[in-house]
Amino acid sequence: MAALTAALPSSPAAKAAVSSSVSPPCFLSYPSRLRNASRGVRTAQVSSTETAAAPAPVKEKKVSKKQDEGVVTNKYRPKEPYVGRCLLNTRITGDNAPGETWHMVFSTEGEIPYREGQSIGVIADGEDKNGKPHKLRLYSIASSALGDFGDSKTVSLCVKRLVYTNDAGEVVKGVCSNFLCDLKPGQEVKITGPVGKEMLMPKDPNATIIMLGTGTGIAPFRSFLWKIFFEEHEDYKFNGLAWLFLGVPTSDTLLYKEEFEHMAKIGGDNFRLDFAVSREQTNAAGEKMYIQTRMAEYKEELWELLKKDNTYVYMCGLKGMEKGIDDIMVDLAAKDGINWIDYKKQLKKAEQWNVEVY
Repeated sequence: MAALTAALPSSPAAKAAVSSSVSPPCFLSYPSRLRNASRGVRTAQVSSTETAAAPAPVKEKKVSKKQDEGVVTNKYRPKEPYVGRCLLNTRITGDNAPGETWHMVFSTEGEIPYREGQSIGVIADGEDKNGKPHKLRLYSIASSALGDFGDSKTVSLCVKRLVYTNDAGEVVKGVCSNFLCDLKPGQEVKITGPVGKEMLMPKDPNATIIMLGTGTGIAPFRSFLWKIFFEEHEDYKFNGLAWLFLGVPTSDTLLYKEEFEHMAKIGGDNFRLDFAVSREQTNAAGEKMYIQTRMAEYKEELWELLKKDNTYVYMCGLKGMEKGIDDIMVDLAAKDGINWIDYKKQLKKAEQWNVEVY
């Protein structure tokens, strides 16, 4: 965390130079941009004659509640990946963190037109034990569509270095995560994608967006929040509530902490921020403060929000946290005569419950 904090702009003048509209406390500076989105509508023509049978009723196409218009997927595939370059790679966890997490920025020259909430694939250099290219690994994108430099020509990732000891006592290093964390500026990286529509942001600028992230699962929510609080867009001005819950083991692993705290200052009533640090915090009952434990402190308020049709939940990170959240909601829903599991299925169908866990 020290490396990140040391590079943050400190004076008001330095911060003002970061953006013409809002000053994000980030180790990167970028110009503010305004984006214009053209809207196109396709129409279908049906021709008929007097003797033709009546046309079959056309099934109405479902209109998504998410920002999916013009979304590109799988432009680049493993056999023909895009080759970008590492522009920046910096460790963003402190010295006492259990493991290393790095923030990295790659050049795309605008050739990977991703959206907030999408992912990219990365193919590590080298070959596997069978002499074949390594398989791609997917990573949630940690930057807004404009990128950390604000020119739509970069993409950023948040990657934890995977190192563990197997049953035989051998130290095993994850191929792709270590390749990425070891990248130096100027080195090439093979990228595929972009992929995914599950985690796209809602269209409604007045929506309540509840974001639940653990560890590097914070990546898509950083992309959301940069768009909401650090950028200006002609076609999108957020007036709703963005509520972030971030769960980590120690305070040294609170990723992008300074950025989120600055958002809390400038966001006013539009942003709420709650950390859950499991090895350092406890609740009133003395239980470890996991993300579901922190959420339980607001369970009645959260349940009331989940009854509204403009509340969207996004979950990214460790798979186990979804069950913990189910445990909170089951009893609350039952008090209103609602079966939580059935209700959650309805939320999913309405695109209001979005999960990307591993």
